[in-house]
Amino acid sequence: MLALAMVGAGVLTACGAPKEITIEKCTTGNPMVADNQNIVYGGDPSVLVDGDMVYLYTGHDASTDEEVAKSIYNIPEYLCYSSTDLKNWNAEGVVMSMEDVSWDSGDTSAWASQVMKHKDPTDGKDKYYLYYCSWDKTGKQCIGVAVSDSPTGKFEDIGEPLVKSSVTKPNTSTYNDIDPTAWIETDESGEEHRYLAWGNGMFFVCELNEDMISIKDVNGDGKITNGKTPGEDDIITRTAGLDSYTEAPWIYRHSDGHGNYDGPYYLFFAHQWRECMAYATTDDLISGKWSKTQMIMTPTATSNTNHMAVFDFKGKTYFVYHNGSLPAGSGFRRTACIEEIIVNTDYTIDMFEESAAGIDGMKSAITTMDGSQYIAHEAFLNSSMDSDYPYKDVKLISSEESPVNTKDEQWVIRPGKADAENASYVSIESENKPGLYITANSDGTVTLCQDTKATEKSAANQSFKTVEGLSDKKGVSFESVAQPGKYLTLTGGIVSLSDGKDKASATFLVTSVLD
Repeated sequence: MLALAMVGAGVLTACGAPKEITIEKCTTGNPMVADNQNIVYGGDPSVLVDGDMVYLYTGHDASTDEEVAKSIYNIPEYLCYSSTDLKNWNAEGVVMSMEDVSWDSGDTSAWASQVMKHKDPTDGKDKYYLYYCSWDKTGKQCIGVAVSDSPTGKFEDIGEPLVKSSVTKPNTSTYNDIDPTAWIETDESGEEHRYLAWGNGMFFVCELNEDMISIKDVNGDGKITNGKTPGEDDIITRTAGLDSYTEAPWIYRHSDGHGNYDGPYYLFFAHQWRECMAYATTDDLISGKWSKTQMIMTPTATSNTNHMAVFDFKGKTYFVYHNGSLPAGSGFRRTACIEEIIVNTDYTIDMFEESAAGIDGMKSAITTMDGSQYIAHEAFLNSSMDSDYPYKDVKLISSEESPVNTKDEQWVIRPGKADAENASYVSIESENKPGLYITANSDGTVTLCQDTKATEKSAANQSFKTVEGLSDKKGVSFESVAQPGKYLTLTGGIVSLSDGKDKASATFLVTSVLD
């Protein structure tokens, strides 16, 4: 369903020049906690729901251009954000710095984490436990744990790894022991279970003691061992049956909205390469058989990795993931995004796409004045080949009117990257390929392109001045900021830049798309 976006009056920019106007812009949606002007990169998101408050945690991606070129993750600390509505977020700052961890190798490797709330058995007070991973002094990844009285920290590490790679043998790499996820639940007999799981290339799961900082010695032999036999081994290797399991596990079980869990346990995880999102289910996290792996999200258009958090809040289920959609973003400079998902009555979850609008952003359509043609990007599936990235030459085409518009025809109108304070400036982001923007090229072509440089030039190339429609004052024309006097024009089924002499082809209607 379409509704006309409001167009406001403006002023003459110069004698005889088209009148500047303003159109409604979207300042919400994805990413969750940053925008094109206030850039803070942070990947591997996790979420804690604590009463009416939701906490988002990310590793702080601080890689320089040189480090990105060398594929180096520079993640010196963990950041936290809080919200009561999933739309307005408060930055809580650094909750733990790797400089305060004594057992790590001294580098900046604050990889994926998850925070859990649990009562301290010694005093009955609520404590918060940050499970994370980093390199130890032997050069291998380990799982650590840090404790705080508050979900916003600061978290203090216990002084040694919770899981050492010397226990989870045989290792297939130096980074098998990464990406912890946890789950706490009381079973039907009243016994509480505290699960911890993790792994890259291999998937491990165990139970924790009530103190939340030590692994349960299942058979009481006084030592922690890894194997495949529940009841004998304390850490269980459960990779078998997980199709193309890569990393980033996340344990989840659906809630009925009243604090009661129903249905199977879900293990969400990164699947294949570039990383898709997938899940498998089981009736027992330690020994149950895995269901067939189901892919639910293809690779993102801007990041080679992905990492999810799945949670229930106020009767709805949400899926948080990361991509590289901010300027100069990539798999080393990521940002958290959110989407509502539906758990079907048979406990399956349908495929979905990443979204620039997210759960509260405004989506728009750009059409000819008669509504017969939509500006769209050519349809494509995000590639699994690293060599195909970054996307920079995706064609913009016309799409004929249809009863149901595809996501390829939907756009998110942002404040102009070149000057967000200029009310007549806009940047136009693809709804289903977040981070890819309509871009005016020096040769007169117009493509959908990722801004990999975050320079003034790239910002100008992806910014347009909105002016009164050249052929119809009820419409809008888009003048290139980088090339003044050149306008977005739709002719012959292709979008390009022109001098605007064909006024009808350079005049458009912008309408909001209602779900």
